[in-house]
Amino acid sequence: MIVRPRPHWLKLLFVRRGSILGRILPQLLFTTLLSATVVLAHGQLFHWKVTLTSAPFSLMGVALAIFLGFRNSASYDRYWEARKLWGRLLVEARTVTRQALTMTRRRTDARPFVLGVIAFTFALRNQLRGLPAVKGLDGLLPTSLLVRLETVRFPCALILLWLAEWLRERREAGELDPVLVQRIDVHVSGLSEVLGGCERIASTPLPFTYSVILHRTVYLYCMMLPFGLVDAIGMMTPVVVAFVSYTFFALEALSDEIEEPFGLAPNDLALDAMAAGIEASLREMLGEKAQPAPTPQDYILT
Repeated sequence: MIVRPRPHWLKLLFVRRGSILGRILPQLLFTTLLSATVVLAHGQLFHWKVTLTSAPFSLMGVALAIFLGFRNSASYDRYWEARKLWGRLLVEARTVTRQALTMTRRRTDARPFVLGVIAFTFALRNQLRGLPAVKGLDGLLPTSLLVRLETVRFPCALILLWLAEWLRERREAGELDPVLVQRIDVHVSGLSEVLGGCERIASTPLPFTYSVILHRTVYLYCMMLPFGLVDAIGMMTPVVVAFVSYTFFALEALSDEIEEPFGLAPNDLALDAMAAGIEASLREMLGEKAQPAPTPQDYILT
């Protein structure tokens, strides 16, 4: 996730770090050089004059802009839903921690349960990013459970099962009333709903044909555009084509990035920072000192 103060409007025109320019620069240079070549050749292709005007590109441009807008809206919906799920994760984690600390008997040590909730948060981060299941879980769960997590396909579900078993053990030991167990389990189930929502987003991308159609259309449009402009604006053709290509290429690249919100691209969600924030909040509820908040590296927060 890009985290930086909004610069002055003039500096914003030339910002490179934290923008999408680095990803689309090769395509942008290619279309600009192609436009310059078309101008030098006076719109001819192998001694054949390409007779195009700006009229068809106006119609195609409107349709392409609408299609790009739909693709970006669909991608942003996935991004925003993922962010809401992690916001709910924070709320559910705080709530279930507060209940575990206040609804059990005074002699009950609820710290293992709270550490289990922290472990669930990091395990969810690991699962969504394809990292080893036990990364960052040292000291949060029993050793026997950590060994099991290394061999299972859905480690987060196993941690939720362990949390439910902890509640059952407290109920059987008389340290937690059955009615209160049900109230706490409601929020453990909330963690399960967050897990299911994140898995749905991660395992169900937008239909591939959308990307194929949009990618082909954008490139064909930008490569044919110089032939439609050269007779009308002459030497200004590369400038106009570069501007139009930048807009279309950037929108396509941005929608591709945020379509998968759990990755490590600059515009993806900062799962590391959010998981660390949840851990800090729960440790403070335990009366422990929290680690300092993560700081962005080159304006990027992972």
